[in-house]
Amino acid sequence: MLTATGLCKTYNTPQGPLQVFSNLNLTLLQGESLALMGESGCGKSTLLQLLAGLEQADAGSIALAGQQLLLMSDHQRALFRRQHLGIVFQQLNLIPSLTAQDNLAFQARIAGKVDLDWMETLTQRLELNALTERYPHQLSGGQQQRVAIGRALALKPALILADEPTGSLDERTGDAVMQLFLELVRDSGASLLMVTHSARLADLLDRRLTLHNGQLQ
Repeated sequence: MLTATGLCKTYNTPQGPLQVFSNLNLTLLQGESLALMGESGCGKSTLLQLLAGLEQADAGSIALAGQQLLLMSDHQRALFRRQHLGIVFQQLNLIPSLTAQDNLAFQARIAGKVDLDWMETLTQRLELNALTERYPHQLSGGQQQRVAIGRALALKPALILADEPTGSLDERTGDAVMQLFLELVRDSGASLLMVTHSARLADLLDRRLTLHNGQLQ
């Protein structure tokens, strides 16, 4: 499903070049879930940005669903991301002017991949039935998180990238949302790469890797 080979990324800073990682390799199988751990600032979020095609690696290759991401133009990467990736970042990025229902369906609609039965399943499983006409500011943090998760799952993506998807929630709410998230990911057949600081949550996934000194261990 996903193979990243020889990835290199360096940022220019006022203090000089900052190498995030060099010659990094990663493989994720179809339907597999992987927890990515590591200290703050080690490059976990940067890696997700590269895999999503939101940033460019300095060198290396990323093969995703049989396509070479780094050989695409910015426009091609945007289209590919729209069709094949579900993303849940720390900033939920719900659209304030859209209802929960329209936020949920947003990516699937622009990808032309709306499955009404699956949308109904998501709405019910995420317990959003009574909230579909509310706007983001009328939802609690946990409710907003469930909408963001549903949006990522709605188009049945090949790969879901999640950056601390329950990090802003209290432990009890976060655990409930996480269990539901993982159940829905498995039902959709997607692969999952999730950044987390929690070893407890990482244990819920198929395997884990730690990013340290620019390498995965």
